[in-house]
Amino acid sequence: METELHKFLKSDLLNKYLVGETSLKETQEVEYFIAKYPEASLAYDKLQKNLEIIAKAGAVDVPKHVLKDILKTLDEENQTKVIQLVQHKKTQWYSIAASAAAVLFAVTSFFLYQKNQNLLDENNVVIDEIFDLRSDIENNNNKLGELSDLLMKLNNPDAKKYVLTGNERAKNLKTVAYINPVDKTSMIDVITLPQLPEEQHYQIWAELQDRMVNLGILDESDRKLKPIPYMEDALALSIKIGTKGEETNENNTEVAEISLKDN
Repeated sequence: METELHKFLKSDLLNKYLVGETSLKETQEVEYFIAKYPEASLAYDKLQKNLEIIAKAGAVDVPKHVLKDILKTLDEENQTKVIQLVQHKKTQWYSIAASAAAVLFAVTSFFLYQKNQNLLDENNVVIDEIFDLRSDIENNNNKLGELSDLLMKLNNPDAKKYVLTGNERAKNLKTVAYINPVDKTSMIDVITLPQLPEEQHYQIWAELQDRMVNLGILDESDRKLKPIPYMEDALALSIKIGTKGEETNENNTEVAEISLKDN
């Protein structure tokens, strides 16, 4: 239905409706969209206001240089007609007035055409802004939905919280892990990570009975709840310093550790 609304707003039906040029079927279609969609009603109100501006524009004085050109043309034609009056004894002043009226009408029509084009451009801008706003609202609602899901997981009574703090090698390090053995989900929240050389980064590991498993990289620039793989029967979590492009599980790179069996 949004596609039909967008197609309707992009059409010229609202303009035709305002000036009374729509057929009975078109009138019914316009009034249907105005009554049902706030966007169409908003666009219609905007067109009405702009149409009032255009109507007033018809009474605006024509630029001075245009009027001077018209008067100059009338003077030249008047001189020609005076000569003809002497030669042919005829008075055609009415043709001069008709020419002047035609020129003035052409100038006025041109100004009104420009105003109408500006109105159409502005109407399209309003339509695009309306759809951009609706898109922003939809994106924000999606983000709020994701945040709500995360909060529900954090507040789940089955979820356990584990705080990892750094040792002497990373005194300011602090992260929080949330593990739900019922839903089999794991998340980690980066709070602070001391800065490392460019070629190094932090890795989070799970200690199992017979091996260590790399669960991913921690980055302070991504300071938000982040899902990590859930490891069944993990004995502990640890954070190590690794070299980019390489994996390591050497104990001398460890900067934080917490047992998962103590809680």
